[in-house]
Amino acid sequence: MKKSTIWILGIVMALSFLSLLYLQVSYIEEMVKMRNEQFDESVKRSLYQVSKNVEYDETQRWLERDVSATERQALAQSSSPQKSDLVQQTQRYSVATQDGSVYSAFELKTITTKPSALPKAMISRRHGTNTIPQTSRTLQEAIKNRYLYQRFLLDEVVWQMLYRASDKLLEERVNFKNLDQYLKSELINNGIDIPYHFVVIDKDGREVYRCSDYDDKGSESSYSQILFPNDPPAKMSVVRVHFPAKRDYIFDSVSFMIPSLVFTLVLLITFIFTIYIVFRQKKLTEMKNDFINNMTHEFKTPISTISLAAQMLKDPAVGKSPQMFQHISGIINDETKRLRFQVEKVLQMSMFDKQKATLKMKELDANEMISGVINTFTLKVERYNGKITSDLAAVESTILADEMHITNVIFNLMDNAVKYKKPEEDLLLDVRTWNEQGKLMISIQDNGIGIKKENLKKVFDKFYRVHTGNLHDVKGFGLGLAYVRKIIQDHKGSIRAESELNIGTKFIIALPI
Repeated sequence: MKKSTIWILGIVMALSFLSLLYLQVSYIEEMVKMRNEQFDESVKRSLYQVSKNVEYDETQRWLERDVSATERQALAQSSSPQKSDLVQQTQRYSVATQDGSVYSAFELKTITTKPSALPKAMISRRHGTNTIPQTSRTLQEAIKNRYLYQRFLLDEVVWQMLYRASDKLLEERVNFKNLDQYLKSELINNGIDIPYHFVVIDKDGREVYRCSDYDDKGSESSYSQILFPNDPPAKMSVVRVHFPAKRDYIFDSVSFMIPSLVFTLVLLITFIFTIYIVFRQKKLTEMKNDFINNMTHEFKTPISTISLAAQMLKDPAVGKSPQMFQHISGIINDETKRLRFQVEKVLQMSMFDKQKATLKMKELDANEMISGVINTFTLKVERYNGKITSDLAAVESTILADEMHITNVIFNLMDNAVKYKKPEEDLLLDVRTWNEQGKLMISIQDNGIGIKKENLKKVFDKFYRVHTGNLHDVKGFGLGLAYVRKIIQDHKGSIRAESELNIGTKFIIALPI
């Protein structure tokens, strides 16, 4: 499958999952918003009915008090000898709630001293045909008088309530225990059965009552209701209610959506991980193909060096110079080793899948090993009109290491210097060793193209290659420096890079002595 096809498939699937997540989150938000609105409406409806109930209570107290006073006055008048005939009429009043049930009831008694003429009219024959009409008019007059009296009495109660009730202390107007019961019953009637807390504030902003189990949690989003809406604006008192468990109550109603959201998120993560694995495997495949294609190029360097040395051996002048003959023989020997190292690179890829490389540790003089690598690289550097300088000043240069892997590390670093040289400048390669706090320090510095600071931290990552533009077509598969770091770390050492763009790069290795 082509890389572009994988990208398109990945983008489509990712957008699908993200759209699904967005729809689920939007649905949850909409449900939470709707539940909040329903909750607010239910609480406001409950508080409004509570205020009506408190007003009913106060109206009942006023009526009962005034009717009782009127009854006492009538009884006092009935004790007078001039008014001995009393007629008591009783009328029952009731106050109903919105659902039609009787909230409270009381009796209104009317006492009059006017004797009824109805019996006499009905038994007397002296009135003739006028008896029934007269009796009807007398009855109508009695009903009218009773109605006028009761209306006057109710009007008097209303006027007293309007002018006197709002001036009374709130503690005298409201029974706070009844208020708590009203709140509880009305909230349950509207489907809200969670804990609540409330305070009552009078017209001066003074808190006159607070429920016994009051808790401040959730008080920042409280609900307020005027207790007596008909009071003057300057004399209105307020009950303020809040619900500590409101957030849990709201989110419990949408909790069934949480598993679906979690499963979708898990699927999205699984998909992303799958795409990552696909690209990683594809990258490994490309890396292997690139390695096979470049393996011949990697072998060209030692083969060409050996070929050059063999041609020099044919020169009669070389045979007359034992020193030159020995030098060329050493180069052939070193390049043969290098061929073996290049073959070893084939095994490097499989080594990265292991936690630790298998090392054959032995005591090794690092200065001698580095000198051998420098001698091998001299011909290659000179082909580019370059020059290698060295200062192997480490006094304690014996290390416990795997000769093949450590030698390959130095080869890789020097080979990078040759690959990434400036085309317009001669290569200058400087190799140094020194001791520092019980460690052997090795530095390899060049005057190549350098590395940008943002890329410097990534050069040791596996498969990472610094972009060199169109000027330098450097072949490779991004394992060289990753291999170098792994080998150094397996030797309990460390490596770091210092570089400036267009100035050069310096690698510093620290190994325990």
